[in-house]
Amino acid sequence: MIDVPLLASQVIARVDEVIYGKTEVVRQTLVAMLAAGHVLLEDVPGVGKTMLAKALARSLGGEFKRVQFTPDLLPADVTGVTLFDQQRSEFRFRRGPIFANVLLADEINRASPKTQSALLESMAEETVTVDGERYPLPRPFLVVATQNPVEMEGVYPLPEAQLDRFMMRLRLGYPGRSHERRLLERAPDDDPSVAVQPVTCAAEFVEAQAQVRTVRLPDPVGEWLLDLVEATRGQPEVRLGASPRAALALASAARAAALIDGRDFIRPDDVAELAPSVLGHRLLLDPSAWRDGRSGETVIRDLLARRPAP
Repeated sequence: MIDVPLLASQVIARVDEVIYGKTEVVRQTLVAMLAAGHVLLEDVPGVGKTMLAKALARSLGGEFKRVQFTPDLLPADVTGVTLFDQQRSEFRFRRGPIFANVLLADEINRASPKTQSALLESMAEETVTVDGERYPLPRPFLVVATQNPVEMEGVYPLPEAQLDRFMMRLRLGYPGRSHERRLLERAPDDDPSVAVQPVTCAAEFVEAQAQVRTVRLPDPVGEWLLDLVEATRGQPEVRLGASPRAALALASAARAAALIDGRDFIRPDDVAELAPSVLGHRLLLDPSAWRDGRSGETVIRDLLARRPAP
């Protein structure tokens, strides 16, 4: 049996050597990965989104692929294409970069909706269908996507259905001054993620993911979690509340967080810690809420403040 708390601490320690001062973001990203969930890293340019994804992928072992999403990228550039092999006189499938354990979809909102949708089946079912043939993806299969929320010209915002495929939306934020000072000591063209060594392999990580499913959800905590999800559907500033899939995602993430802490049961603080990142991007707010500077995360935090833990 995999020692998940030890594995998590080793991964976080490796990534902390590359991404300074963002231990909590690294931890939450690892929580999503252990829960077999996909992660959307959304923040301003230059704060280390791509570096975080690369460092985590390398620390977990397995095969890592990166796709730079651009307006002219086609779905076949991601999934693969069937070609005719003249030497063998037969059609053969050439696999695309999606056939990896960790796929980095860099600046995902720069590609067209048609290309973005090429990820939907793989993120939901861990398969790819090309020309009527269905191909299984390697396990684990995890998508880490990045996007910049401030550059809106020439981009295609992710629709709600695709946002719902991501277990968490996370933001790094600017580093503290001391950590930014450490960044200045690096060589200008240095990529420290290349030096990150794996602490596990794909097979072991799949075993760790299986252990997550054994973590118990006590009835009082489960009822409190459902109360929170249902409350999002009755807020006047929310046009579309959290779905049952959102409740399942929050429970899975809470299980992974509990296992990282060495517990076989979920506590209310596991749910409260992860709820803004898991539920926030799934809420469709009324335009008046946006004008008031509200976000899905702030709505969830307000609901948590009004609902005492069991």
